[in-house]
Amino acid sequence: MTEREQLDREDREERELIRPPGVNRDANRSATRLELFFDLAFILFVGRCADVLAEHETFSGGFRFVAILVAGWWAWASATLYANRFDTDDAIFRLLTLAGMGGVIVMAASAEQAIGEQSRWFALGYVLLRVVLVLGYLRVWRNLPEARAGIRPYLWGHAAGAACWTISLAVPGPGRYALWAVGVVLDLLGPTLAARVPDAPPLHMEHLPERFGLFVILVLGESVAAIVVGLRDGHWVAEVLLAATCGFLATAALWWSYFDLSGGAAKRRLVQEGGEHTRQGVHDFYVYAHLPVAVSLAAVAVGLEHVILHGAEGDLSPGARTVLGAGLAGYLLSAAVIQAVLSRRWRVALVWPGLGVPLVLLVTLLPGLAPVTRVALCAAIMVAGVATGVAQHRAGEVRVAKV
Repeated sequence: MTEREQLDREDREERELIRPPGVNRDANRSATRLELFFDLAFILFVGRCADVLAEHETFSGGFRFVAILVAGWWAWASATLYANRFDTDDAIFRLLTLAGMGGVIVMAASAEQAIGEQSRWFALGYVLLRVVLVLGYLRVWRNLPEARAGIRPYLWGHAAGAACWTISLAVPGPGRYALWAVGVVLDLLGPTLAARVPDAPPLHMEHLPERFGLFVILVLGESVAAIVVGLRDGHWVAEVLLAATCGFLATAALWWSYFDLSGGAAKRRLVQEGGEHTRQGVHDFYVYAHLPVAVSLAAVAVGLEHVILHGAEGDLSPGARTVLGAGLAGYLLSAAVIQAVLSRRWRVALVWPGLGVPLVLLVTLLPGLAPVTRVALCAAIMVAGVATGVAQHRAGEVRVAKV
């Protein structure tokens, strides 16, 4: 097809307001402008989740932070898995996506009191997202009979999750949150069960890692925002400036570590071998393994903000040290597992990112260090780790694809 013929075809499609959904097979499939617009709401959601942890650096605060973020992350991931296969970018798909975006906005606005007085609003936002997704799959059910077996686990899982969250609106106290947990678990089973269905609609192997990489970018943006807030509220004193510089180096190293090393190694396996190993759970592992990555990076942002803000003080509180340490160690451990499992090179992954886990825990949890010293040591570990990973890549021990 010539370029003019391609443009003419795209023009005809644009004039058609409603098009039946079809399985995406375009080799050049990438994130659409609508998907990027949809992600804007999740930037706000992740930020509000981080506020929950920033205000309550305790075990209960950490539990609320993780619980709320898990629900939101899965809402994003499940919408992404649908769009990965069936995005037609017609009027109906756009309206459904925008309605789902409204649900995310409600969840973001109520996130800080999601386990509390705003729990009904948070549940309503989640239910709206589930209803939108169920309607999308029903549309596929109607138009693509050959895809029904493959989408049935998603359809039932999302419907069951929506039912649990809807019922929770009438249940007071802890029972409401128990129903939330059951609903999310039922929802999460969809991809695993669908992978066992023969001839299920395939995932698009270029689009999937791009979308998950974009979500990593969104969460890393919280660390950049934390540096900005720390500088502003820390009144630009010398210690705060130094802490902010080290915090930015650590954030840049996290970006480099994911996109040039662990994430790139994961994408290589996903693109080259994923289609042959769908039933072995390569896709499922890739998707689910990004949940601890997102949670950990959001915690890093909270920890960095406290380090920078209190850079001129004697030491951080035990809660702030724990948040920073858990965030960095959680990310490095998740990255090590992703790289090791999907590249099948455990020894290489144990050297880096694996070795970084005990090092950052030691630096962040050891009492008596000034905040600037603590964040400087963390940055040094992360930068040295990236240098190690780059050396491994150049030696052929880490093989990656560009994310």
